[in-house]
Amino acid sequence: MKATRWILPVVLASGFVLTTSFSTTPAHKPQRPLKLIVLDPGHGGKDPGAVGHSKKSYEKTVVLNVSNKLHDLIVKNTPGIKVMRTREDDRFVGLYDRADLANKHHADLFISIHCNSNTNVTAHGAETYAVGMHMNDAQLDVIMKENSAILLEENHQEKYDGFDPKSPEAYIMFRLTAHSHQRQSLEFAQIVQEKLVAATQRFNRGVKQAGFLVLWRTSMPSVLVEVGFISHPKEEVYLSSNEGQEHMANSLYQSIRKYHGL
Repeated sequence: MKATRWILPVVLASGFVLTTSFSTTPAHKPQRPLKLIVLDPGHGGKDPGAVGHSKKSYEKTVVLNVSNKLHDLIVKNTPGIKVMRTREDDRFVGLYDRADLANKHHADLFISIHCNSNTNVTAHGAETYAVGMHMNDAQLDVIMKENSAILLEENHQEKYDGFDPKSPEAYIMFRLTAHSHQRQSLEFAQIVQEKLVAATQRFNRGVKQAGFLVLWRTSMPSVLVEVGFISHPKEEVYLSSNEGQEHMANSLYQSIRKYHGL
């Protein structure tokens, strides 16, 4: 079995970030059997997420379709695994409530599905995130966009203890806190990225770590998948197509099977 080397940031007293690495060999099976998976299609309702290059497609719609197709694949082909969705239609759900749903039902795996976007319309490809700390400004930009959804929630200041998703300084807390399922999350993220790239032929942007609030609040292995750039003209067409969404859903399903050891 091939070992994978991960790079983690270490904050020095001077404030500079030093990267350090460790190797991990992906496990054939998770530490506990998969009995319940929570699928989390990002955004929804009053929060459209990223808007497509054509201005006619929305992240919230693409990821909901992928989530629903993935749900059906699991239910039909893996009866031993139950599956829940943080939303099943076009409605707004706060980040706090998404993680809370998974925690309350003691889920074994949490998969948040998103589309990426960039003002540079040539940016393209898929990437998968696990809990951790960002290592560059490009990653921070993605994190801040996704975390800014909390600003649409009522009483977000109280819910998130005054956390400001648009302030780079606010993300220091992620350097000081370790997630109890970080290693398993990284292992699953690697599987997801490999399957997604192989099935969809998207450009491989790799596995990364980031301070997404929805991941940090979960108490089980969790990943956030950016299935592609809706801001890229050609990728938008693929992401919005039924064929593309079926490919993405199937790749995620195959990732679950491999992680589960099936």
